Amino acid sequence: MIHPSDLDHCVAAIRHGSRSFHAASKLLPKRLRDPALALYAFCRLADDAVDLQQEKAGAVLSLHERLERAYAGCPRNAPADRAFAAVIADFDMPRALPEALLEGLAWDAEGRIYVDLPGLRAYSARVAAAVGAMMCVLMRERRADVLARACDLGVAMQLTNIARDVGEDAAEGRLYLPTGWMEAEGIDHEAFLARPETSPALRALVARLLREADGLYHRAEAGIAALPVDCRPGIYAARLIYAGIGGAVRRGGCDPMAARARTSGAQKLGWLGLAGLRAGASAVMPRSALIYAKPLPENVFLVEAATAERVRTQDWSDRLHATLADLKRRDAERLAALRRRASQAIPGE
Repeated sequence: MIHPSDLDHCVAAIRHGSRSFHAASKLLPKRLRDPALALYAFCRLADDAVDLQQEKAGAVLSLHERLERAYAGCPRNAPADRAFAAVIADFDMPRALPEALLEGLAWDAEGRIYVDLPGLRAYSARVAAAVGAMMCVLMRERRADVLARACDLGVAMQLTNIARDVGEDAAEGRLYLPTGWMEAEGIDHEAFLARPETSPALRALVARLLREADGLYHRAEAGIAALPVDCRPGIYAARLIYAGIGGAVRRGGCDPMAARARTSGAQKLGWLGLAGLRAGASAVMPRSALIYAKPLPENVFLVEAATAERVRTQDWSDRLHATLADLKRRDAERLAALRRRASQAIPGE
């Protein structure tokens, strides 16, 4: 039910904003590709709305209003909003999944840092694994084991992105490496943010993060093999392309302060071809026992949200609204401070 002109807008947004997914989407069947592009366009819009804005708290609150309108069936009059509202209606998208993404973006707006790997995985669950769970919903796949592996893939992709972008994030005052890891390697995280520079210890942390991602990529493959046959090539492609980014980081010596690791068009074509071979092999190979591995603790709420109409909301919904209320308070304080400064600058006031 997505309007063709809205879909064209979504395709253009993904082509320029998420090249890796755009490449992988070419292998998806049309029944999945169109809603997946609409989903990714809305997620890309949400991420950019926070990442590219100075007033991040206000951006998150605005996104929450847009999500409210989409679920009420009266989306904002914008292509990505209209397309996502159509996806919500067509696939009965559990609201907890896009709200998880919104909570992760709220954590970004707060400037939250993560002490350990579970904390970083909790963030990755929201901004990436939630998208993997939503992709399963688009495939009409709601088995808990398959959803758990899709969430593994989302966390692996996010850890890869974080490993690649340590330098760029630090230049913007952001830090995602676990500070406990940094301290164990003798790196003071505040000093690093004040003056980002490479070191053998930092390169070792990047390599460690990539190893964590590799284990999750391996677990995720068992879930890909359980997806509908025509959906497997595109998801294998996404897995291979993102893991390939990690390979590019390694070839650069795991130095996050050097030039941003990139993959070439030729490499992507190679991975697309390999994805087709992997998908074909999965049709005849016995199912891996990894399909039954327990979900990461940080992903459990996503699996529950997608498998059942009833979602445990006592800690989830309350926590999200508390986060939004805190952002709203901060935004109000910022506006009040701006008004005070403006009044003090006017003679006679």
